[in-house]
Amino acid sequence: MGIAERKSRERADREERIVAAARAIAESEGWDAVTIRRLAKEIEYSQPVLYSHFENRDAIVAAVAVEGFRELAAVLLIAVDGANSRRDALMDVAMAYFAFAHSRPSLYEAMFILPTQLRFAQADTRAELRAGFEVLAAAVSPFCADAEIVTETFWAALHGLAELERSGRIRPGMRDERIALVVRAVVDAGGNPPSRGPLHQGE
Repeated sequence: MGIAERKSRERADREERIVAAARAIAESEGWDAVTIRRLAKEIEYSQPVLYSHFENRDAIVAAVAVEGFRELAAVLLIAVDGANSRRDALMDVAMAYFAFAHSRPSLYEAMFILPTQLRFAQADTRAELRAGFEVLAAAVSPFCADAEIVTETFWAALHGLAELERSGRIRPGMRDERIALVVRAVVDAGGNPPSRGPLHQGE
């Protein structure tokens, strides 16, 4: 291994340690506890070393968010691929989304609530940020002509319901009924398409 390659690998390892430490602290104590000073103490790096990798705390939150979007896409893909019908895929992906949001609250907060410089819905949006949307679109597209706008609306509905439920602002115990209503709205938006068939071809 050359010197440049070794240094690059060491840098990547340090960044992974910083991000992992940020996630661990956020999961146990909340994001308010995640500071540059705390991270430096936790992983025994100096603060200047942390700043050589990340400009500020928001940049660390963004790195955590990117990991979260990668993990969300994997969870949603499993849900879609395991479905028996197109409508089941839509329901399963919605349920998987809720399960992800509620099982990883600090990660979800980094992805969708905390400020970052990540760019969404742009030509230069990172692949990790597009991946989850693309899986949602694969589930939505059999039911509509304009998959992009319907997927955005579907995603917005799931996110809004997940946040309202997480914060205790809507009645508990009604998740399945709410998701069923959202799924029905997507299905009805496209009329009466076939309910079975390939999940990714939109036939």
